[in-house]
Amino acid sequence: MVDETWAVVPVAGFGARLRPHTHTRPKPLLQVAGQPIIGHILDQLAPLQIERIVLIVGYMGDRIVDYVRSRDEYSRVEFVEQKQMLGLGHAISLTRQVVGGDPMLIVYGDTIFHADLPTVMRHGGDGALGVQHVDDPGRFGVVVEEAGVVQRLVEKPTDYISDLAIVGVNHIRNSGMLFDCLDHLIQADQRTRGEFQLTDAFQRMVDAGAQLSTFPVDGWFDCGTQEALLATNKTLLSRLAPSAARQDLVVVPPVHIDPTAQVSDAVIGPHVSIGAGARVNRAIISNSIVGEEAIVEEIVLEGSLIGFQAIVTGRAHHINVGDLSQITN
Repeated sequence: MVDETWAVVPVAGFGARLRPHTHTRPKPLLQVAGQPIIGHILDQLAPLQIERIVLIVGYMGDRIVDYVRSRDEYSRVEFVEQKQMLGLGHAISLTRQVVGGDPMLIVYGDTIFHADLPTVMRHGGDGALGVQHVDDPGRFGVVVEEAGVVQRLVEKPTDYISDLAIVGVNHIRNSGMLFDCLDHLIQADQRTRGEFQLTDAFQRMVDAGAQLSTFPVDGWFDCGTQEALLATNKTLLSRLAPSAARQDLVVVPPVHIDPTAQVSDAVIGPHVSIGAGARVNRAIISNSIVGEEAIVEEIVLEGSLIGFQAIVTGRAHHINVGDLSQITN
């Protein structure tokens, strides 16, 4: 069963809220807690022994494809290009040529999650939607259910109908039915908020008699803004094994320091991730992410994102520095 399932991962967005970092790399490849966002997502898929994955790519998509192909657990990686940003429903519809009628696990490529996916994959019916109770349901597609069966779905409702949000991981057994519903929306030009919504296709499945259930997503971590990325980094670091102690450092856990990073005469932590090849010297850093090959010297940083090969030296800052940048004070 499992080896016939596709993991479908949409990763075509621009990540505008994380600029300047997403000027030079796609959002799923931004580092958090020691690896790219999409690396954490793939770690959640690994226990399922899914060997086939299809990426829906757009902005700098070739870099994401290369990263996923570098992971040994996937024997087949396909990709389709979303040339126009017409919504998540449109993106998923493009994978029909690859997925065919096989079951698929749809996983949003910019949201890290923790869920009991092996149990989810054993669910009966036509599909199961990952959900979580949220304080601000107007930002999400939400579900109304009775006795565990989905009755109604609404994308970003203006009036309260439910606080049970669809949060980015869905297992669809009846993929042919979902693709038919998506095709109908596109052919009829039926859009919500200007886009073809996956939520509307799920509603059309329910209207046609599909049995959709829900399952809880216990851990769900947003990576959409600098503040959210740092909050996710903080939570994920608390779940990692501590970095090895070193004589030339004061480490306040939890932190992650890549083994190839050069760090000396520094106070690191809490909640700091330092990427591969970075150089940190005579610095105090807390609640921050330091990217690969960045240089950070003689400075105090808190609540900061430092991009790939950025150079930051000087005095205390609260900053957001993109790849290949240089700041000196």
